[in-house]
Amino acid sequence: MNFFIPDGTDEQTALSRTTHLAVSAHQDDIEFMAYDGILKCFTTPDLYFTAAVVSNGSGSPRSGIYGDCSDENMMKIRIEEQKKAAIIGNYSAQAFLGYPSSAIKDGSNTATVEDLKELITKTQPKVIYTHNLADKHDTHVGVVLRLIEALRQLDYVPEKLYGCEVWRGLDWMCDNEKIMFNVDGRPNLEASLLGVFDSQIAGGKRYDLAVVGRRLANATFSESHGVDEASGLIYAMDLTPLIEDKSLSPAEYVSGYIQRFNDDVKAKIERMK
Repeated sequence: MNFFIPDGTDEQTALSRTTHLAVSAHQDDIEFMAYDGILKCFTTPDLYFTAAVVSNGSGSPRSGIYGDCSDENMMKIRIEEQKKAAIIGNYSAQAFLGYPSSAIKDGSNTATVEDLKELITKTQPKVIYTHNLADKHDTHVGVVLRLIEALRQLDYVPEKLYGCEVWRGLDWMCDNEKIMFNVDGRPNLEASLLGVFDSQIAGGKRYDLAVVGRRLANATFSESHGVDEASGLIYAMDLTPLIEDKSLSPAEYVSGYIQRFNDDVKAKIERMK
């Protein structure tokens, strides 16, 4: 595990002052899903945002000027892009765990869990952002499962553990169960953070437009009978109960959200018959 400290302070200080931690699968996932934490910590003296990327980024799709880029070169490029984002976002620290996706998805590979335990021990965050359990990307689901296991082994319960949107929106969740992060206020910071990942944008994926579009869509469609109260919302599910109660199955826990959504849809149809 390697660390990049944007303001040049020593590693121990940078990690120990952390209040908000994001644990993501890939470079750029942090800026997509954990922007709430970045925004909260950006100018608040006593709040510090640290981010960790678990994968090495070698498997990202590429085209155009990056079409002939080798996996090795792509890894180097994506690390440099993530460092730029850490500088722009005023992160306390940026961690790179550097695992191939195959290792992250392998539940028997304990190395990822051990690294995450080390990171949590050094940072002791109050709030953690990660992927949600209904994400459709296998590596994303692997990351959140490894993180849950690390927290359980440490008996470390943050104030909140949030599972956020990336490869599947969470607009389907029942409204009373959605965590809604209002991310209004600094469009210049938002654009800068999303635009720094040129290898993905010029390489064939317009994440910079899609992410802002999702946030706007969430804000606009969050309330059918009222005017917009925000121009950008990020949705998340509360995963904290999975750390508070180790007997809870992650699969059964997320299935509960799906079942309650299913029940809500069916009940509404029955009322309208």
